[in-house]
Amino acid sequence: MSRFKMTRRALISSAAATLATPAVLRAQSTDAFPENEPAIRDQFPVQRNLSAFQQQDWRDHFDALGVGCLLADIDSRALHYWGGDGETYMLFPSSVPMSEELTRRGYSKIVRKTENPSWTPTANMRERDPSLPQRIDGGVPGNPLGTRAMYLDWPAYLVHGTHDTRKIGRQSSSGCIGLYNQHVEKLYPLVKIGTQVRLL
Repeated sequence: MSRFKMTRRALISSAAATLATPAVLRAQSTDAFPENEPAIRDQFPVQRNLSAFQQQDWRDHFDALGVGCLLADIDSRALHYWGGDGETYMLFPSSVPMSEELTRRGYSKIVRKTENPSWTPTANMRERDPSLPQRIDGGVPGNPLGTRAMYLDWPAYLVHGTHDTRKIGRQSSSGCIGLYNQHVEKLYPLVKIGTQVRLL
């Protein structure tokens, strides 16, 4: 019967491998959102959403489908869409408000839709950042509303696209729910005026 002889070199190698394992796992799980990346604006703390999105059931949030439903899950930074046909379901990563004071929760509905929307910052936005322009025309790459916008019946709250892809999955908006432009363009033709919305 042979006995395993532990050499000093084997002991050091084994200890190094054990200590390195959590770092390797951590690096693999956070490649998409590095932990040392600074926040986009004003150094707000940012928590990344590394967990998989969970499918939701519209019945947990709405009494009836109507022409369709949108659920903005602020904690998981995801937007769910159910079509009025009872079969269509889509799930998108989203940006969410930078802070709880900018977050509005509750029920609303889509009252207007615009392709290549122009953007006018609110008075509160300009107070927080006086360098903001008075207005940015639609179709301009720097426009914060991206290529499509769907307006809620709450003033200044929208579901919209963004040209700044770093914002998706982060606390980075002034109250709106942002999507990648390719996602909002896919969603836009499906969402009808009167679509129910819940910000949770």
